[in-house]
This record gives sequence, structure tokens and C-alpha cells, in this order.
Amino acid sequence: ASSPRPVPPGPRYLARVVELTATDTEDSALSYGVVIDCGSSGSRVFVYFWPPHNGNPHDLLDIKQMRDRSSRPVVKKIKPGISVAAAAPEQATPYLRPLLQFAAAHVPAQKHKETPLYILCTAGMRLLPERQQAAILEDLVRNVPLEFDFLFSKSHAEVISGKQEGVYAWIGINFVLGRFEHEDEEDAVVTVALGHEGESLVRKRTVGILDMGGASLQIAYEVPDSGAFSPLQEEAAKSLLAEFNLGCDVQHTGHVYRVYVNTFLGFGGNFARQRYEELVLNQTYVHNRLHGQQTGLSPETPFLDPCLPVGLDDTVVRGGQTLYVRGRGDWPACAELLQPLLAGPNSSQASLAGAYKAPIDFGNSEFYGFSEFFYCTEDVLRLGGRYSAPTFTSAAQEYCSQRWELLTQRFRGGLYSSHADQHRLKYQCFKSAWMYQVLHQGFRFPLDYPSLRTAQLVYDREVQWTLGAILYKTRFLPLRDLRQESIRQAHASWLRLSFVYNHYLFFACILVVVLAIVLYLLRLRRIHRRQLRSAQLTLLWLDKVVVPPGQGNGP
Repeated sequence: ASSPRPVPPGPRYLARVVELTATDTEDSALSYGVVIDCGSSGSRVFVYFWPPHNGNPHDLLDIKQMRDRSSRPVVKKIKPGISVAAAAPEQATPYLRPLLQFAAAHVPAQKHKETPLYILCTAGMRLLPERQQAAILEDLVRNVPLEFDFLFSKSHAEVISGKQEGVYAWIGINFVLGRFEHEDEEDAVVTVALGHEGESLVRKRTVGILDMGGASLQIAYEVPDSGAFSPLQEEAAKSLLAEFNLGCDVQHTGHVYRVYVNTFLGFGGNFARQRYEELVLNQTYVHNRLHGQQTGLSPETPFLDPCLPVGLDDTVVRGGQTLYVRGRGDWPACAELLQPLLAGPNSSQASLAGAYKAPIDFGNSEFYGFSEFFYCTEDVLRLGGRYSAPTFTSAAQEYCSQRWELLTQRFRGGLYSSHADQHRLKYQCFKSAWMYQVLHQGFRFPLDYPSLRTAQLVYDREVQWTLGAILYKTRFLPLRDLRQESIRQAHASWLRLSFVYNHYLFFACILVVVLAIVLYLLRLRRIHRRQLRSAQLTLLWLDKVVVPPGQGNGP
């Protein structure tokens, strides 16, 4: 059976299906962006594209992952991680060259100079000394532009924090789910407090994310109300709350988000199992010394582990000590044993139970659980999708109580998900109890919380934090389109105004010329009349004064 997916509304689903078609690289209006995720075990390149901004300053760029002619996502991975260049930083650019060549081959050549490239390094680089980090980044900034024409500068290559990675993941998931499209009023809404002046706005509710990997656990969710913090909480909140504006205009507050992000190292599924085994081994050895017993010291007297399926034999080896264990499949006892592990691996690391957590409105919120949250509910129990604590608890208890031989028989019969393997079968009992404790004891989710979904894909695709990164990095690009549009509009209106103005000016000039001619003609006529009148008076005067010849001598 296929993995459960969030079921979106019809029209929006049709829009998402269009996104799965090949990208039209012949369309000169499209813009492109490249993000390289330099992780601990390997590096991946993702190519994104987007059409021109729609002109509404309240809307974000419509960024999608590029797809090749076969409609496959344009993504490539190489191993190992970039930290292999720690001893020889000059190898950083050659290390990434295959990924850069791959991206350059897919982005149209005429678009390279305007295509931003971001090289973002995560956990593997964070572990290196800052001097080595700087040397690797310096090599990339100096040498990548010599080989590739992408838009790339010093600010485009960086080592990002776990907090930034969590924020980018949160942005990516909510963008794909359409939670930043505020015009749609069909979805649930939330009232968000803005600033310190009591301003607020009502907008679409975003989703929180829970992600449990092998080594760490992460949670990220919006905090609509800044609330009142105690001095201690305020100090903790500064490092765990991220406030940012996704909009292109800092004056518009419609896309200002306040997000709580926390990463708990040592709380991933595999790491938690290691901590549990160490706890069991130490407690058993102490118990043996106090009571003179031999529990777990031989296969004949194994420690009965409530977190393994019934009848499964295993060994735990730590520091030269070996503990023989046999599963007894008691899920409630297993969950009880895991309670102390919520306090953290050691005193220097974060405690899940005691860590500051921004308040969650469980009556008006929604969460998605990824990675181990999905594997725990779906691979064996086939309960992926909407989470129900009673249903999950019942199924987990039933699985744990089965004999190992029966479980392996079911596995060979294909009764479990195709993703399930022997490792999943062996540790499903433990991991389901750990997930339950993390969710309900660590994060305090109510047992009747109705709005948690476990998922692997969103709209049939895996959403990477790199999508959130490029959305955030390119958030000001719409300003360029908006300015160009306003210049075009101003130019067009100036032309229209200029035409109208010139039109009237032309007629005004003609009118002035006509008036001048008329006035000139009237003046000529007046002068002519005056000359005629003067000539007539002269003749009359001559008639009276001048005596005709012959009349001067009388008889």
C-alpha cells in the first residue's frame, strides 16, 4: 500500500500536480536559483525556479523545485561530507565541482549570470574549528566564480546554525502547504500579536513540525502571542525564538513570523536506544553487586528487556562489559523505563523535560511529524497519517507482545511496509515507546490532541529545508520586479500624459497663430481705413483752398 499523504482540497491539488511536470527551460521569463546543502554525510544540490512576481507586494515568489525532461526533481548527491576538506581547504571547490556542473547543465546558459547560488553548510561543518570553516568558505568564494557564472558572493556561502536550519524547514513545509497565502479564508486562522504596541492581525494558521532523526530531535512552530516572559524565560526565548519577515517590504507586517525552534541532541531514535542500553547495563550491574545476582551475565540468565519483542535474544557491549538480554515485550513497562531519559544524555546537554518551550495553543494548532515519527507509526503499525494516541498505544502494545519468530514470519510474508527492515522490526517496540514519551511527556501534547499528522511526503514530494532557505534568501527579489513595473507604469502614464498634453498644446498653438493672423488682418484693415479717410480729407481741403486758374483777374 502507498504511504499516507495529507489530502489537499481539489483545486489546490490540481495546482500541485502541475508542479510535477517538466520545467519549461525555453520560457525566458523564468528565474532560477541553486542551493547546495553541505551536510555531515554528504552534499546535495537543488535547483529551483520561479515565474515573474505577480505584482502584489503581499504575495511571495512562487518558487518550485526544477524538474528535468523526465519530470524528475533536479537534485544530485555526493559523499562524503564537505568536512573532508578540513585538512586541505583548497579541495573544497573541486569537492563541489560535480554538483556545480550538474546545476550549470540544467539552468539555461543565458540565465547563469542572474541565477543566485547559495552554499549552506550544516552539522558536519559546525563540528569543525572556526578557522577551518573560514578556510573552506574562503576557498569557495575565491574559486567558484572563476569556473561558474552564477550570482555568487561572500554572503552566499555560510555555515548555518541548527536554529536557522529549523526555521528554513518550517518555512518550506508551510510554503508547500499554502499557509502563507492569506487570501484563502477557508482554512483555520489565528490571531497574531505584532510588536509591542498591542497591534494584531488575523491570518491563516501555520503548522508546526516535529522531526526525529537518528541522533537528534527538532521542533519548530509559530508563537502567535509574544506573551509575558519571566526573566529566565526571556533569556531562553532570545536563543530559541526567531522573528523574521518573509515579505519583500519591511513596512508590511502580513508576513512577519515569530517561530520557536529547538534542537535536542541525543534525543534521536538510535541515540536514545544507545543511552537506554547504557542505563540498563549500569543498573543491572549495580543491582547484581547489591544482591549478589548474575542477571545478564550469561545467555542462561539474561536481563529481560521490556523494550524488545518477546523471545528476541541480543547482547549489549559497553566498555568491555557485556550484558545478555532477552525481550519480554512489555510496552507500558518500556515506556516507564524511558522516563528518566527525557532528562538528557548528561548534565551539559539540553533536557527535554526541563527545556523552555514557548506555549502551544493545543486547541488551535496543527503539527506534522516527520522521519522517525512517520516510520514509527507507518512502517510496521501502518498507522501513518492522522495520529491518535489511544489507537497508536493499542497497536504498539499488541506488536511488542508478539513473539519474535511470528514477527519475522510476518515480515517475510510482506505484511509490513516495503521500508521496514530487520532493524525496524527489532527496535520498533523501543522506538514507539520513545516517540510516545517524547510527544506526551517531553512536549506535553495532550493524549486527545487531534491535529498531528505523521508524514514522509507533502503533496507527494519530499520537502527539504533548502526550499525554505531560498524563499528567505530571495524574499527581496519581488521589489526589483515591483520597481520595474512601477517604472514601466510611470513611463506609460507619462507617455499618455505627454500625448494628451502635446495634443492640447498643438491646438493651442494653432489657435494662437489663427488669432494672431486675425488680429493682424484687422489691424491692416484699420490702417487701410485710416489711410482712405486721410486721403479724402486732403482732397476736400484742396478743393476749398486752391483757386482754379483764370479766376484770379476780374473784368
